[in-house]
Amino acid sequence: MATESKTAFYITDSGLALADKLRNLYPDIKIVRYSSAAVADSWATERGLIFIMAAGIVVRSIAALIKDKHTDPGVVVLDDKGQFVISLLSGHLGGANGLAAEVAQFLGGKAVITTASDVNNLPALDLWAEKLGLAIDERGQLSHTGTRLLDNGSLNLFTEIQVTLPDAFINTDDPSDADVLITNKKFIASATPPRLYLRPKNLVVGIGCNSGTSADEIESAITNVLDKHNLSFLSVGSLATIDLKASEPGLLDFARKYGLGIITFTPDELNRVPDIEKSEVVFKATGAYSVSEAAARIASGETGEFIVRKQKIGNVTLAVAVENAGPSAVSPSCACPAKMSGKIYVVGTGPGRVEHITPHALDAIGKSQAIVGYGTYLDLITDLIKDKEVISTGMTQEIDRCRAAVELALGGKTVAVVSGGDPGIYAMAGLVLEILRSQENRLGRGTAETTGVAVEVIPGISALNAGASRLGAPLMHDFAVISLSDRLTPWELIEKRLKAAAMADFVIVLYNPKSMGRPDHIDKARAICLRYRSAETPVGIVKAAMRENEKVIISNLRDMLNHDIDMQTTVFIGNSSTFAWNNMMITPRGYTASREQTNDQSIP
Repeated sequence: MATESKTAFYITDSGLALADKLRNLYPDIKIVRYSSAAVADSWATERGLIFIMAAGIVVRSIAALIKDKHTDPGVVVLDDKGQFVISLLSGHLGGANGLAAEVAQFLGGKAVITTASDVNNLPALDLWAEKLGLAIDERGQLSHTGTRLLDNGSLNLFTEIQVTLPDAFINTDDPSDADVLITNKKFIASATPPRLYLRPKNLVVGIGCNSGTSADEIESAITNVLDKHNLSFLSVGSLATIDLKASEPGLLDFARKYGLGIITFTPDELNRVPDIEKSEVVFKATGAYSVSEAAARIASGETGEFIVRKQKIGNVTLAVAVENAGPSAVSPSCACPAKMSGKIYVVGTGPGRVEHITPHALDAIGKSQAIVGYGTYLDLITDLIKDKEVISTGMTQEIDRCRAAVELALGGKTVAVVSGGDPGIYAMAGLVLEILRSQENRLGRGTAETTGVAVEVIPGISALNAGASRLGAPLMHDFAVISLSDRLTPWELIEKRLKAAAMADFVIVLYNPKSMGRPDHIDKARAICLRYRSAETPVGIVKAAMRENEKVIISNLRDMLNHDIDMQTTVFIGNSSTFAWNNMMITPRGYTASREQTNDQSIP
């Protein structure tokens, strides 16, 4: 929900002030004075509507606009003081529950959530399916199955794909015993109705067609083949064909109608596929011996399996394969976006509180199917990762975390690798990219793009930013950041860097200053600085910046070791100009001196 469009409606001046405050959480939020006409105008275009007024006014305003939970926006109501934030409408699919939780945490209020699954701490079936990319068949069955979950506290689930299950699901190998079935088959004979069928988007339809073939004929051919082989149309994830058909109007119209990606391959790529029925007629027309089977095989991955071999129906030739969990054997040229591999967001969550996480980072976490991170950082964002697949490891298992994230992304998932602070500062961004590069080298591929895994690094408030803000302005001039951890860097090299920074009169920011395994590194760093700086040099000591156990101290080089310093602490050692004033630490930038010099020169 974090970057989706939102509008806040207000009536009173205090409501306007509260809406303005929400700009710090949602910078792009629209703030509108309430009127029934304004609400109607926003209903179809906005995904989150926030009303700062009495709930009764809101109910009367939206009653005639409500259609169904699949299309209605999320509606949240809060009082003028922000004490109670009510998820009023479309709590799950519309995102109102998450929106209410975000707003309440930001304002320090209480989120009021009434959906039964949330109240009973059970997964919401529709949200869980959506996050896994599963299509819901026969949505009318969803409420019956959800009621069964609430009554029993658990559901039996049969699945034909690998999936991480919430605690409320019990895996069963017997379809007849299942309440929920994850399968691309339309029906499983032993699983008699009523059952909730969830459809994985794992079918690739390879297709060849004559020029001018209509969208209706293509649709008819595909549905007939799928019905004949007991396959669900909802499981079709993409279409695959030869690049000559990338602009075929009927094929494009059909793909647009159902939101399907079209993956295209050159004749040379198609001709390299082994064990495919070859056609000289097709070769003369296209330069490829096979289109439908070869395209389906490549697009489904190196170990993709055929369900339907080549079928010719009128002007259309079809083949159907099941996608494997890994990357494609050949990098295709895509006429439309296709889910060949997943995406990795490397997300910085800053200090950890929602109000200190950027909207872009919140959005990335919301979009991700799996969350990977160090347990301490994940504990700070539990409300944001509810019902997601979570992989948590210990402090020294960074490589394991990143490898797990890469494997999940290669399997087609969207993954958020969570780092406290900023992911590019002593964190996970570099390691993720290194492991992807190693994966390329292992597979013998040429460039980073060929894995198909997109990587986006999303910045966060770092410890040096957070700590500096608590101290005042210690980093107004040049500074150096040095980690005292010698787990990955030899201590001799750390000492050289400390000496160089101290000699050059940089403000020095120390990360990882002290641990049980290296309690004396901070003593050595202080001793090096004392060779080049006065014992009165201000030192800022910030522990757990912007967290509940935050502690901020301004000391000096002589006395700094008298204070508690640990792994949650960031230490700021001033330069020769840094001074302390009003319990703040300030490093002059030189503005005052520059202004005084200018004024002196202007005096005749």
